[in-house]
Amino acid sequence: MRRHHRLLALIAAAAGLAGFAAAQEAGKLGMINSQEILDKSVEGKRALAQIQAADKKYADEVTRVDDQIRQLQNRLAAQRLTLTVEAAAALQADIQKKTTDRQRSAEDAARAMREIQARTLEEIQTDLIPLIEQVRKDMGLDVIFDVTKGGVVYFTPALDLTAEIIKRYDALRAAPPAKK
Repeated sequence: MRRHHRLLALIAAAAGLAGFAAAQEAGKLGMINSQEILDKSVEGKRALAQIQAADKKYADEVTRVDDQIRQLQNRLAAQRLTLTVEAAAALQADIQKKTTDRQRSAEDAARAMREIQARTLEEIQTDLIPLIEQVRKDMGLDVIFDVTKGGVVYFTPALDLTAEIIKRYDALRAAPPAKK
C-alpha cells in the first residue's frame, strides 16, 4: 500500500516536473548505488564482515541452546520408562526452561543485530554524505540519485558515480586522521 502511494507521488511529481523541465534547462544528474558502495569499499567490506561475525556469534549461541534442548529431549525419550515421575517432570521442566532461554536468546540476538546494523550503516552514511556532496559540487551536478533507494528504472551508465564515491571513501578511510 505504501509503495503504491510512493509510486503515485512519483508519477505526479514526474508529471509536474515534465512541464517545469520544458521551461528550464535540463539539470545535471548523477547516480550512485549505495549497496555497491557497501559491498565494494574497504570500509563497507569491513562493516559487513563485522555484522556477519556478530550474526555468527549470536547464531552459535542459539545453536548451543538448541543442542542442549535436544540432549535433554533425547535423555527424556531414552529414559522415560526408567525415570520416576518426579525425575521425568524435572527433566521436562529443564526442557521448558531451556526453550524459554532459547526464545529470549533469539529475541536478544535479533535486537542486537538490528542495533549493530543501524549503528554501522549510520557511521558509514555519516562518512559518505559529505563525500557525495563534494562529488556533486566537483562535477557540477544538480541531483544525485541512489538507485537502491527507489524510483530509478533506467539510467545512462555515464551518470553512475559509484566507483568515484568508492575511490574517495577508501582514500578518506585510509588517510590518517586530521589533527585537531
